[in-house]
Amino acid sequence: MSGVRGEFGPDCKNDLKRCPWVDLSKPLYVEYHDREWGVPVHDDRLWFEFLALESVQAGLSWYTVLRKRENYREALAGFDPEAIAGLDDRRIGRLLQNPGLIRNRAKMNAIVSNARCFLEIRQEFGSFDAYIWRFVGGRPIVHEIRSAGDYPVTSPESDALSADLRARGFRFVGSTICYAHMQATGLINDHSMDCFRRSEILAAYPG
Repeated sequence: MSGVRGEFGPDCKNDLKRCPWVDLSKPLYVEYHDREWGVPVHDDRLWFEFLALESVQAGLSWYTVLRKRENYREALAGFDPEAIAGLDDRRIGRLLQNPGLIRNRAKMNAIVSNARCFLEIRQEFGSFDAYIWRFVGGRPIVHEIRSAGDYPVTSPESDALSADLRARGFRFVGSTICYAHMQATGLINDHSMDCFRRSEILAAYPG
């Protein structure tokens, strides 16, 4: 197995050592940890997917959002920022009637407005990927996490990212949300020292 996103089969093993936040009683959580969390992202569509989902998470558990992820993919054209940026009030209203989504108008409006801001960044930098990796100098930051109490909730890098995104018009992008975003997308490797995924992802970093 490697650090590449999504290479695991459906039978993710529960006897492996994982990060302390993983609830082994929730297969979806285990699969997310084993397949995606902390694997560096370089695809703009996936960047926007994580931004959208993390903005929806505000005030909720990540597990709640993960359970609705496929519903969002279906309702939002696979998180295509160009399609989402074109949504008008009527279509947003229809989305808010979808029981498979978190029906919060402020969050849905933020997804749409953030898509428009996302496209502006892509136009300026060529890709969102080129923009966001600058905040960690182009290479993941690796922390030494030994216990649940070692996990930061913000960092100077998430502070800087949050400030810049807000200045560009993004919403629901406070530093705590940005730090979670950076963990999820591999800008920061916060797999615990004894987690089996830490070494696999480290080994996959380009030399």
